[in-house]
Amino acid sequence: MSENISGRVSVIIPARNEEANIARAVRTVAGQQGVREILVVDDQSDDRTGEILESLKTEIAGLRTFRIESLPAGWLGKTHALATAARDASAEWLLFTDADTEHLPGSLATLLDIAEREHADLLSVSPGQQTLTWWEKSVIPLVYVKLAKLYRFEEVSDARSPAAAANGQYLLIRRETYEHVGGHYAVRGAILEDVELARRVKADGGRLVFLPGAAWVRTRMYRSFSEMWRGWTKNLYLLYGKDLARMLGGLAAFWLVDLVPALAFLALGLWFVAGRGSVATMLLAVGCFLVALWRQWSYRQALRRLGFDVHQASYQLPGALLLSLLLVNSAVAHRLLRRVQWKGRVYAS
Repeated sequence: MSENISGRVSVIIPARNEEANIARAVRTVAGQQGVREILVVDDQSDDRTGEILESLKTEIAGLRTFRIESLPAGWLGKTHALATAARDASAEWLLFTDADTEHLPGSLATLLDIAEREHADLLSVSPGQQTLTWWEKSVIPLVYVKLAKLYRFEEVSDARSPAAAANGQYLLIRRETYEHVGGHYAVRGAILEDVELARRVKADGGRLVFLPGAAWVRTRMYRSFSEMWRGWTKNLYLLYGKDLARMLGGLAAFWLVDLVPALAFLALGLWFVAGRGSVATMLLAVGCFLVALWRQWSYRQALRRLGFDVHQASYQLPGALLLSLLLVNSAVAHRLLRRVQWKGRVYAS
């Protein structure tokens, strides 16, 4: 690890069954300028996570590891892991980042400079998303386009706006600020601990900076369809602020803007080709086609702004359908079942 910028950052990584990711995350943060120490919390992993961490200690001098054996009542696994490491951190800045992230060269120095220049108390970025399968390409970009509308970067970063958000995959916060708002102890039961922490900081008068972060850090969030299904079921209803009407509005938008025009164009076109349509049918089909074409164009622009490959816009229709189902499932899990599942644990909602 480089000690340039006086080693001003303690990096904290929670890890629960992250044998596929943890070495990459640790090595890429270890190569950043400004890192004083890396604290990784093994949260009751039953895979090779602990073994990999022990082997990494021989090559990374500033790596410290913790092993959690039990979860106290009232805590979620991630908040407990983060709070455990934060108590032992020594730098003036804390970087909370996930075990599935990859930090690009020079990213920490750049983002720390932005935080200092903007007088930020908390800086967070939305990482670039690696999508390898059809279901990732369908859902992940569409979710982040929607989130960029729900939590606009400009509004979150505007001190005059009450909007607050952060992405726990990369959350850089002044230690003084973290302790003043109560740290993760204050949000110990929050499933969206990153957003709740940002809200506390802003409500306390702190300065937030929230940015699209594909140029600095990237991640592959889910490696299986079932994992993605559980992950977004856990988060979506909460990301809509537990506002059922707002979520239903988002669901209606997916159908009216994304799905209906394209499906109607296909159905009307087949009807016309079969010789059963009229001029009115043809005109209606053209209208639906133009709406679908406009939606594709606007989606491509949104993907470009967030650093996604614009060709992923071709997965828009299956994405809208899957995300519609996920919205319904998330609402059911939180409002009716009152529980969600993540990484082998069941949490009350």
